[in-house]
Amino acid sequence: MASTIACSKSVTDRLRQWFLLLAIFPLLSWAAEIEIVNQQVLAGEDGYVLSADFRMELNPRLEEAVAKGVVLHFVADFEMTRARWYWLDEKLVSRSQTYSLSYHALTRQYRLSVGGGLHQSFATLSEALAVLTRLRNWQVIDKGDKNLRPGEPYLAALRLRLDINQLPRPFQISALGNRDWSLASDWKNWSVTLPPLAVQSTALEAR
Repeated sequence: MASTIACSKSVTDRLRQWFLLLAIFPLLSWAAEIEIVNQQVLAGEDGYVLSADFRMELNPRLEEAVAKGVVLHFVADFEMTRARWYWLDEKLVSRSQTYSLSYHALTRQYRLSVGGGLHQSFATLSEALAVLTRLRNWQVIDKGDKNLRPGEPYLAALRLRLDINQLPRPFQISALGNRDWSLASDWKNWSVTLPPLAVQSTALEAR
């Protein structure tokens, strides 16, 4: 009887260890591969703009996919919230911007498109990635937004991710659970106090 109880406890302990490993393993295998640095929200001409740098590299699998004509879509997500002591934080801003990275065999050039409109061509993949990883002057808050006030504290959050949902269907299937296609950052959170916007003068010069 005693041996049966001991055996039962041993099996239970082993099961607990396996469940613990299964819970930890995804966290280790899906660690963020994009780092966000130098993030800041600044006053612009028509509102507030966001700038940041992304530290990342494409693995050989993604480089090969681009070279064979697969378009990679990266999405930058930005949010701004206000803390509330009595309820969940209030989300005030939610913006997304898509970058499309592709290779054109006829011209032997890489193309980077922003938001489906503006695009640039590059001779090398490294040149295209240098622009992709350098976010500048993305307007995330429009002038006249009544939900935000200069001088008050807010919490900003930014992330960059490879959107596998925009891949061709065969690649979407192979990308599920495949670490080679899991290129993404964690949410980068930081405190922001919005500076005052410049007031444009409408005074006419005396003649």
